[in-house]
Amino acid sequence: MKKILLLLLPFTVFLNADLSVEQIQQMVMSIHEKREGVELETLDTTVSPFVRLEAESNGTTFSTPVKEEEKLALHAIVNGKAYLNDSWYNLNDTIMGYTLKFIGKSGVVLRNGNHIKKLFLHEKRDNFIKLEER
Repeated sequence: MKKILLLLLPFTVFLNADLSVEQIQQMVMSIHEKREGVELETLDTTVSPFVRLEAESNGTTFSTPVKEEEKLALHAIVNGKAYLNDSWYNLNDTIMGYTLKFIGKSGVVLRNGNHIKKLFLHEKRDNFIKLEER
């Protein structure tokens, strides 16, 4: 009996797999059709789906502490060096766990494992000293 079932199984799979090229193309076209999204007003009024659970053990409540984001500030770039958080840094120097990987004309790239931060200089500031030639 088992042998008969094993012999019939490939035939049933073969008979049910009768997709034509047109059917496959229709499936692909239905995937590429633009779907309607949710309006921004609806998203603003939606309650967050994330729930913070607190586990109790012997009357003590435990919750995971919220990690405070490290603040990095780029102040200047001069001669291939970057002035970050009141110190000058070269390529491959480490600051707050991040390695300085790229120094450009208007920004830098920092990397910590899979985390990448891009910092840019402010585009327009009124507190720069302007020199004029007479």
